[in-house]
Amino acid sequence: MRQVVLDTETTGLEPEQGHRIIEIGCIEVVNRRRSGRVFHRYLCPEREIDPGALQVHGLTAEFLSGQPKFAEIAGELLEFLRDAELIIHNAPFDVAFLDAELGRLAESPGRVGDHCLVLDTLQMARQMHPGQRNGLDALCKRYSVDNSHRELHGALLDADLLLEVYLAMTGGQGALTLGENEAAAATRTAVKRAKRPRGTLVVRRADADELAAHEQRLKALDKASGGKTLWRTLEQPPAATAKQAS
Repeated sequence: MRQVVLDTETTGLEPEQGHRIIEIGCIEVVNRRRSGRVFHRYLCPEREIDPGALQVHGLTAEFLSGQPKFAEIAGELLEFLRDAELIIHNAPFDVAFLDAELGRLAESPGRVGDHCLVLDTLQMARQMHPGQRNGLDALCKRYSVDNSHRELHGALLDADLLLEVYLAMTGGQGALTLGENEAAAATRTAVKRAKRPRGTLVVRRADADELAAHEQRLKALDKASGGKTLWRTLEQPPAATAKQAS
């Protein structure tokens, strides 16, 4: 199975208001293993960057002015993504921007959904952890993924963190970053003999009053279940159970 973990950074929040993609980061995964293939590009947006967005990713217009435009890398990007399942956190956001960029091309190749399947890990996380915070930072903390180096958002950095989170969410990463033998050793759990507590083990048996109360409770259960109380069935032969039920 071929998957691509994808993230973008943008000039703002609304593609319908002309905001553009300024960074794309993609990591290829085949059969839950990193293939080593990565697609990462900074892009010239040909417009200003919202101050709020700049605070999130720190990518300045001056730096991006020398980068290629989306149209120049679109073919390479689509070739990298084609026929893969895209793993994206808050997929509607990134997909809307990608669709908008593809729509601006002189010969539009269609929409992202025409080339790939899309899996939204935010929706997955909300189903797995309802009522909790499910942003990428919160998921990193929940699944013990180290994101201490994430001072600013970055498309490739966030894609890398999302990959680790996704693997943990869907069953762990095990052999994905280690060799087979190393993975087996890393995931093997050592079994230790439990230590018996010191002292004399005290066994307290039920007294007459407790036995009588227990018997009354069983009779009530017999009556309510039509003689199908499991305790009676296990402790007494069928004839005795049927007699008590009557």
